[in-house]
Amino acid sequence: MNRVVVVGASAAGLTTAEALRREGYAGGITVVGAEVHLPYDRPPLSKQILSGEWEPDRLPLRPAADVDALGLDLRLGVTATGVDTAARTVATDTGEQLAYDALVVATGVRPRRLPGATAHVLRTQQDALALRERLRPGRRLAVVGAGFLGAEVTAVARGLGCEVTLIEPASVPLAHAVGAVVGEVLSRAHVEHGVDLRTGVGVVAVHPEGVELADSTMVEADDVLTAIGSVPNTEWLEGSGLPVADGLVCDATCRAAPGVYGAGDVARWDHPSFGVSMRIEHRTNASEQGLAVARNLLSPDAPRPFAPVPYFWSDQYEMKVQAYGYLRGHDAVEIVEGDLAERRFVAAYRTADRLAGVLTVGMPPRVLRTWRNAVAGGAPWRDVVAGPGGLAVV
Repeated sequence: MNRVVVVGASAAGLTTAEALRREGYAGGITVVGAEVHLPYDRPPLSKQILSGEWEPDRLPLRPAADVDALGLDLRLGVTATGVDTAARTVATDTGEQLAYDALVVATGVRPRRLPGATAHVLRTQQDALALRERLRPGRRLAVVGAGFLGAEVTAVARGLGCEVTLIEPASVPLAHAVGAVVGEVLSRAHVEHGVDLRTGVGVVAVHPEGVELADSTMVEADDVLTAIGSVPNTEWLEGSGLPVADGLVCDATCRAAPGVYGAGDVARWDHPSFGVSMRIEHRTNASEQGLAVARNLLSPDAPRPFAPVPYFWSDQYEMKVQAYGYLRGHDAVEIVEGDLAERRFVAAYRTADRLAGVLTVGMPPRVLRTWRNAVAGGAPWRDVVAGPGGLAVV
């Protein structure tokens, strides 16, 4: 293997390149990135950058000197437009054909958009800075989508003195991901902080003066943010023969085809521990998957399944939300420690007869860490028994 092409220059792509060098790979590595910036961290965009606590110079994942030391053929501001798996080449919008022995697809996702007038989205550094310029005391912001991204932006905007309307088609925000009980707790925090929360109603279109709802009402706003999910960036793979279905479809080792691997938000792979095909849009997963892909590229005869314990976090007002595991599709949730009313608790999630995940709100990180091994091992739910203060894994 003399040439690796990594398409995508964010956390997953950079980690793949770093891991290849750290493991002793001395061949060529070309990294193609659509943005002009050096690889940077995205979670702060909806938190520290949007609030003005940080400036963009704190975003890069690595100093420029460290990136230079990797000896990469770094193509920033360049977009991949196609791949020929037979010829093993990647086409770009500059007209080049980049030859590869191994290809890593790490092109991430882009925000879904609503019909009508242009609304803000939040995915890139430019997106965050453009919205930040508009958030001032008294300004009216409509946020469409009360998932974690929409909730974080809502919290920041309220902290900056904006009037915020948060619109969610589900009756309970985040219920599909964390359960109705936890979703209601997080929702109450918004209401208590003065947010106009509208649930159970969809959005028809964005207008210059605000948002038109499915019940024919208009939410007037100076700015609108849509946070209604993401679309994997796989269009450039059309006609390549690579399997695509809500992301690049990979096996348990993150391999999509001979010499082709997926990493980060764009990759859908078979998780051997949870027994489902999953695609995770979390920062930690992007780095862990990039590392796994690099190791499997260098050990093609003995690849290892990628079996992380998924982790995510969210900051909203005074709340720190953290979770381990795969919470989607759970069958039941139990509050095992703490108090919902105080927004300080631990919730355990059951899928079939096993512990699938644990989520904490307002708890020290060590509390969540004590549950990690139980989640990783898929502890039988029957071994989660009643004890002092709630349930405890035995």
